[in-house]
Amino acid sequence: MLDTLRSIAETSRPLDQHETIDRHRHGRQEHRRVETFAVDGRLGADWSGLILSVGRVTRLTWHKDTKSGLWHQTEEVSFYACQTVLTAKRFGEAVRSHWAIENRNHYVRDVTLLEDASRIRTKPGHFARFRSIALNILRANGVVNVARELYVNALNIDNMIAYRAS
Repeated sequence: MLDTLRSIAETSRPLDQHETIDRHRHGRQEHRRVETFAVDGRLGADWSGLILSVGRVTRLTWHKDTKSGLWHQTEEVSFYACQTVLTAKRFGEAVRSHWAIENRNHYVRDVTLLEDASRIRTKPGHFARFRSIALNILRANGVVNVARELYVNALNIDNMIAYRAS
């Protein structure tokens, strides 16, 4: 599949293109080019009607070495299959917003709720669901800093009881 996506991007003209530049982000600068391509039935019968466009995201990143102050460059190209036809700008936003899931959910579960450190070996899925329920209740009540809220709840049980479960 990856070879087919790569082939579509190399042999077709982009439907749309969008470029962004992020400067001063944790010692790096990132130039991102997003291009979208029509599939035109080139993915085969299995994917016909399911995948309508292909996106290619090229990231050119300069990383600053804190010791020497010098910059070194890396380049990364990623390919994405999409079920709808999006503009390049919207496609890039969708790719970037996917990281919000990692930052707002998986990272919180791993670091704050200590899911990776769990030693539960009997039916661990049940406890994972309990963590999800707790996190969903906190998010539904507008909590942004989960670690702080857990600390406040440990100090005052009335705070925790006051949550609404909607």
